[in-house]
Amino acid sequence: MWRPYFLLAVFTGCVDLVAGFSNGKVSAACGDMVPQHGHDPSPDPPPYSITVDKPTFRPGENITVSLQVSSTDSMYFRGFLIEARDAGNLDSPDLGVFILTDPNESRLLQCGHTQGSGVSHRRASRKTQVEAVWESPKSPPQQVQFLVTVVHEYKVYWVKIAGPVVSLRGATAAPHTVVPVQTTIPTALSTPFSSAGCGHNKSCLRDPVGCQPESDPHCFFLSFSNDEAGSSVMFELSGPAQGYISFALSLDKWMGNDVVYLCVNNGGRVTINAAIVSGRTPPELATEDALWGQAWTLADGIIQCRFHRNIVLHERFNLNQSYFLFLAHGRSHQGLIHRHDRQPLISTDQKVITGRPEDLSGSRSPLLIKFHGALMLAAWMWTVSTAIFIARHFKHHWPDVTLLGQRLWFQLHRTMMVLAVVLTSVAFMLPFIYRGGWSKVSVCYVHACVCAPSMLAHLFLHLSEWLLAFLNLKLCIFVSAPHTFPQQLIVASWLVAFPFSSARDVSCWDKKKKKLFLTFFVNSYPFPIEPRSDQNVSLAGSILLFNS
Repeated sequence: MWRPYFLLAVFTGCVDLVAGFSNGKVSAACGDMVPQHGHDPSPDPPPYSITVDKPTFRPGENITVSLQVSSTDSMYFRGFLIEARDAGNLDSPDLGVFILTDPNESRLLQCGHTQGSGVSHRRASRKTQVEAVWESPKSPPQQVQFLVTVVHEYKVYWVKIAGPVVSLRGATAAPHTVVPVQTTIPTALSTPFSSAGCGHNKSCLRDPVGCQPESDPHCFFLSFSNDEAGSSVMFELSGPAQGYISFALSLDKWMGNDVVYLCVNNGGRVTINAAIVSGRTPPELATEDALWGQAWTLADGIIQCRFHRNIVLHERFNLNQSYFLFLAHGRSHQGLIHRHDRQPLISTDQKVITGRPEDLSGSRSPLLIKFHGALMLAAWMWTVSTAIFIARHFKHHWPDVTLLGQRLWFQLHRTMMVLAVVLTSVAFMLPFIYRGGWSKVSVCYVHACVCAPSMLAHLFLHLSEWLLAFLNLKLCIFVSAPHTFPQQLIVASWLVAFPFSSARDVSCWDKKKKKLFLTFFVNSYPFPIEPRSDQNVSLAGSILLFNS
C-alpha cells in the first residue's frame, strides 16, 4: 500500500519549473529571445516570414514591420517577440523603438534600458499576421536586421528567425553603444578598498557584519564620505557578483521610487551609472549624468567601483536627507542587468548621507519575517513532532490514565496539535502584516530569495496547509477510538501532510539545476501500513516534521 505514495514522492522530487507568459510580458527573454518554456526550439524550417515596407531608412524614420504565416495550410501562431539589432552584431542590444498598430493584439516591452525597444503579443489567441511600426534611432548603425521569435504552441516555437536587413541612407553610421555618454572616462583603481576608517571618517554598510573588502572575497561593502569642500560625496562599492553590484537610496524599506547606482560588468569593463526605479520595474538610466571621478576594477569575480556625486541635484534625492540603504547584486547580460539573486541587504535605520560617519548595520530579512520563520519552525519541528512522538510511543504506556475524561496521551497529543495550528495561523499572517495586505510582494518577503512563480506556489500551498491543519484536529477525534478509525482516514492523513511538504519544497528551487527536490523521509515505521490510527497519523506527521 505504501508503494504508490513512495513513487509519488520520487517523481514529485524531479519536477521542472517553467515559466510561460501568455500575456506577452516576456522582457526576461529579450536578450537571447528564447522563451522560458523548458523545451528546445523546433528544428523544422519556420512557416513564418517577416517583411518591411521599405529597404532603406534615415535616422528617426519609420518602417512598418509585418509578421505573417508564410505557408498555405492552416498554420497560426500564439506568441511572438520582434526586435531590431545591428546587422553586424546580432548579439548587440536592441535598436530604436516600436509603435503599436493594434494594441489589442500586441504590447511594447522594455528590452534593456529603452521602453518600447521590443514588441510582443498581448494574449495567446491564434494569429496569422501582426504589424508594428519601428522608429529608427537618431544615431543608427549602417545596417539593421529584424529578428523574431514565434510560438506556435507551448512546446513548438522558433527562435531568432532572421528577418530583412534595412540599410541607412544619406548619413554616416555612428558607433552604437548601450552605455550613455559620460563626462569623465572611468579609470582603473590602483588599490583595493579598505574598511579602515569605518565609523570614524566614513560611513560603511557591510555584509557579513565587520567584513574587510581588502581581504575577504565574500564581503559586500559600501562606504561614503564627504569631500573636503563639502559639496559632494564619494561612494565606494565592492562585492562578488557575476554581473553587477548596486546600492539604492530609498525613503522606505520597499522597492520602488528609489534612486539606484549600478556598477555593471559589461564585457570585462565596468560601467557606472545612476538609474531610477519606479515600482518594481527594471531601473531606467538617468538622463542627466550626475556622476564624476569614476574608477573601477574587476578581478577574481569581485567588482569594485568608486564615483563622486554632488550633494544637491535637481532631483529629489539630495544627499543631505536621510534614506534607507539597499545593497544588491545579480547577473547581467551584455550590460543589461537581471533581477538581483538574493534579497537586498537593507540598513536597519535611515541614514543622512552627509551626516556623521557611522558603521551601519542591516539585514536581508525583516524582523517580522524572521518571526514568521521561527513560528513555523516551532510549530512543525517542536509541537507537531512532540504530538506525533506522544501518539506513537505513549499510547500503550498510558492505556488507562485519563485526564478530563480522555486518555492522557490523547489530551497531550491534541494540545500540541492545537498549539501547532495557532502558531501556524500567526506565522501565516505575519508577512501580510509586514506588507500591509495581500500582494505578490508579500510572498517574496517570506524567503530571502528572488520572487518567482515558485514563491506563489509556496504561498498557495501554505494556504492549503493552514486550512487542512484544522482538518487534522478533526482526525484526532478518531485517534482516541482505534476501532472507529476508517480506511478512508489514511487518505485524509496524506491529504493533510502533502500541502505543507509541497509548500516547503517548492521554495527550495535549485536555479542551477532547474529542479525541485522533495525529501521523502519516513521514520522507522513498518511496512505495509495497516489501517491503524497510530501508524498512519505518525507517518503523515513524520512527513510534516522532516520537510519543515
